[in-house]
Amino acid sequence: MKKFILSRIRSFGHALRGWWYVIRTQQNAWIHALITSVIIILAAWLKLPARDWAVLFLTIALVWSAEFLNTALEAVVDLASPYHHPLAKVGKDVGAAAVLIAALTSILVGLLILGPPLWGKIVPLFVR
Repeated sequence: MKKFILSRIRSFGHALRGWWYVIRTQQNAWIHALITSVIIILAAWLKLPARDWAVLFLTIALVWSAEFLNTALEAVVDLASPYHHPLAKVGKDVGAAAVLIAALTSILVGLLILGPPLWGKIVPLFVR
């Protein structure tokens, strides 16, 4: 049992190092972090119901997961093909497309969930 627990702790350490690598090396991760923070603050201000929070967290996780997988794919492609190769480019481009799809989807989800309550709070400020 002790061996199992220690291996789980080491696994978390590997995962946290991977997370830190993405934050440290990927410019888009900083954009994701900023937008994630803004969305969480905005959702708290709007006092969204639990179901909306769940959808937002799943959407945020989708974007982050796509970014992490894309970074991993890029590293493996660079290792396997240090020279420019058309298939290496395809792999990297498809990975980037996955992040784009996740990000665009998250924008739509954000507009659907945050849009109506945000509109309800903003409009009264301008209409009297």
